[in-house]
Amino acid sequence: MDFSEEGLELKEIQRLEGHTDRVWSLAWNPTSSLLASCSGDKTVRIWQRSSSTSSWHCKAVLEETHTRTVRSCAWSPSGKLLATASFDATTAIWELIGDDFECVSTLEGHENEVKSVSWNASGSLLATCSRDKSVWIWEVLPGNEFECVSVLQGHTQDVKMVQWHPTMDVLFSCSYDNSVKIWAEDGDSDDWHCVQTLVGHTSTVWALSFNPEGDKMVTCSDDLTIKIWETDDITMQGGKGYAPWKHLCTLSGYHDRTIFSVHWSREGIIATGAADDAIRFFVESKDGLIDGPLYKLHLKKEQAHDMDVNSVQWSYGENRVLASASDDGTIKIWELVSIT
Repeated sequence: MDFSEEGLELKEIQRLEGHTDRVWSLAWNPTSSLLASCSGDKTVRIWQRSSSTSSWHCKAVLEETHTRTVRSCAWSPSGKLLATASFDATTAIWELIGDDFECVSTLEGHENEVKSVSWNASGSLLATCSRDKSVWIWEVLPGNEFECVSVLQGHTQDVKMVQWHPTMDVLFSCSYDNSVKIWAEDGDSDDWHCVQTLVGHTSTVWALSFNPEGDKMVTCSDDLTIKIWETDDITMQGGKGYAPWKHLCTLSGYHDRTIFSVHWSREGIIATGAADDAIRFFVESKDGLIDGPLYKLHLKKEQAHDMDVNSVQWSYGENRVLASASDDGTIKIWELVSIT
């Protein structure tokens, strides 16, 4: 879809308040109208949209489980389980039982703060990463049991985020060591190993996101740039014929503070959240200029929050609904609307 000629504005739908400290991360439920948020206040909040009024309210507060900041949250593909990663070195698994969320499992093993958690596309594997520089892969077993099948050492610093590829069982991790590492299972031995390290960023890589097809990836960094990477053949990601990822382009000059979050929508719009309190939207450039920019800034929302924007997440349902989370303790629901 060509947005490059379309006038867009970001409209605030609702501000969600309740957390008493910074909000770090957000996760839309893939199968229902729930949104999870996690915070420095040691809690996770589940927000639900009313079908009659379309407004959001807090359905549940998950507390008294984590003893420190909850840094990351992720729903399983079925929408039935929520994983939460905490600075208390544990990852908790929550299940909606009846009308209440219950902690059904606690994953221990990291030496210190767990920074991120991610489910693979089928929900059979969970990945976690930590300030201890390691990435753990857990197999999801019946009865809410989780077994660590691999501990991946390779990063030389704090690992900020783990993210599974949207279609293949290939794991991506980004780190304070300025790199992105790609991990795959060895077809012969079932061992996980690093198949590629992407270098190019000159400071911490905070986050990454894939386009809907899974053949492009965007990364964001403390070096004030976002980079687009591409691969020729996603079907070769696993197994013997690995198709490497290559740097496609770098978008620099658009941010003047650290970029903490990036998310690629199903329509192809890249959103970023940064330390300058703004949200920006980038789209593919259709100018057709030889050696011209491949992507361009389409919209910048100044002062989207009062403080750093830590997370931007497009919803699964409506194409142009976005949620953002901030150090200001609030979550905002936005809609990207056409200016007519």
